[in-house]
Amino acid sequence: MYSDLKPKTRGIKTRTLWILAVIGLIVFILLQIVPTTASETLQVEQSTQLITKEQAKEAAVKFAESTLGLTGPFNDALVTYETRADVYGYLTREGLMEDYLKKYEKQFPYDIFQVRINKPGGLLKAVTVDIHMTTGKAVGFKEYPETGFPDIEGLGGGSSEADAATSGVQDLSWEEKLALAQPYLKSLGYSEDMQSSVGETPDGLSLTLVGYEAGKSNAQIDIHYFEGQVSEIDSYFSVPQSHTDYVKSQTTLANWLTYVGYALLTFVLGILAIVYSAMTRVHTSFKRGIVLASLYFIISMGSALNMMPYFEKEGLSGAMLIFGLVFQGVVTLILAASVYFSLVGGDGLWRKQGINLWARAKEQGYGRHVVKSMADGYAWALILLGVQSVIFFILERTIHTWSTTDASQSPYNMLYPALLPLLAWVAGIGEEAVYRLFGIPMLKKMFRSTLVASIITTLIWAFGHTLYPIYPVISRPIELLIIGLLFSYIFLRYGFIAVLFSHVIFDSILMSLSIMFTGGTLNITAGIFYIVLPAIVAFVIYLFNPPGKERPSAPLPKKEEPLFTTPHHHEGHL
Repeated sequence: MYSDLKPKTRGIKTRTLWILAVIGLIVFILLQIVPTTASETLQVEQSTQLITKEQAKEAAVKFAESTLGLTGPFNDALVTYETRADVYGYLTREGLMEDYLKKYEKQFPYDIFQVRINKPGGLLKAVTVDIHMTTGKAVGFKEYPETGFPDIEGLGGGSSEADAATSGVQDLSWEEKLALAQPYLKSLGYSEDMQSSVGETPDGLSLTLVGYEAGKSNAQIDIHYFEGQVSEIDSYFSVPQSHTDYVKSQTTLANWLTYVGYALLTFVLGILAIVYSAMTRVHTSFKRGIVLASLYFIISMGSALNMMPYFEKEGLSGAMLIFGLVFQGVVTLILAASVYFSLVGGDGLWRKQGINLWARAKEQGYGRHVVKSMADGYAWALILLGVQSVIFFILERTIHTWSTTDASQSPYNMLYPALLPLLAWVAGIGEEAVYRLFGIPMLKKMFRSTLVASIITTLIWAFGHTLYPIYPVISRPIELLIIGLLFSYIFLRYGFIAVLFSHVIFDSILMSLSIMFTGGTLNITAGIFYIVLPAIVAFVIYLFNPPGKERPSAPLPKKEEPLFTTPHHHEGHL
């Protein structure tokens, strides 16, 4: 009977593990699901009973016809999600969100469906209409003439001087300019009785509404003109400069941590993985990482293609889009290669020490080991969800952690939002291969301490998450240092397959809930499917590796030195 698939000393007994898992699930529900505001981990936009994108398009077309006087055609339309992350972040940071939602959100939403209609007729290159995501009402618009207009999202060309020259209202008083805008303001739901202070800009007006305040933020309506006609109305709440400066400084810090603490050091790990793959090749096989690395590459590229609406919204099309996708493909291929060599090199390093933390298919006990690892993975994922919830609960009340929205990560900007949870497999495969399977034994050789090796690799991994919209940016390294050390514990005590499942399940639950909260039968069904997918995968692997098809395994080499205190295995257990 093969005896190297289960450590002699399990970290936690199965019954105790599942009791902790239930507690973790309860804590997660109470702290993350029950609260009405979007949590840091779920990144759920503030929304209830959302209209569909098709309904948003219909509302935009109706506004374009009735208010803007456009005659179409309206077939070429792109509907994307847009957010004012600065406004959302400020309101969240200052505890003003609840009051804002009651008083101002219907007229000044921070989340919208932006409908861009290309070539709607006449001289326009495009027009965008901002649609409220729950009421379906237009809250703003912008026309893009064929020439002489500033370049926004790749739709035109010009400058601020060109704006002033082409606005065509330089000789008009502000009262006359405002009178031109009144029909549009009325159509957008603004009353003439609203009092405001009026400021003039090179190409229009900037209105500050009296009495519309949230902390140090005020309601603004910007009106722009082109050739004597209203061409844009944008309504929003301003953000204090102090908040903008804070976010800017935090983003600078996040960039340093990401590109130096994460990208550079991960690149070094990738080079070392190639070296150690060659050095330990007699203890492993270069066939081992092919399937996982290939899966990593395929899902990563599929996810990039799934973001096509966002790329189009940002103005990428034609040759630029092709170049961007090719560049993304090259980068992803390099990352997949790093994952592959980490799998090979990490397996070789452990087996050279006489330790089998990543069992091979067809080895005795393999099928049952995978199923058991999957079950342990579900238990640990629930524990980790509870731990993460507690961490954020504490951080919010100590260093005042807060989060904001990010359109680039939103399911609303994907071709198929239901595919989002597949990224959980990219994270689980790539991160556990690089930072646990390979990173820990490699750094152990340098620092002679498993704990130190685990801390260093975890910090490198944590720094790669600092560009997420959570502030202060140190919040994520603090959170992920704890989460990462728990992943390291799972890996060392339960093995690579167990930590891979726990990571995938952990992320799958969070991502699945994100798409489920967007509504729709498809998204809800898909979310449930992705949560149970790891179990399906494990049982399929078991079907191809039942006890009857096991084969004797070659003995592992004698250990050169112990890497941790519980690697010894005993016979007769999975």
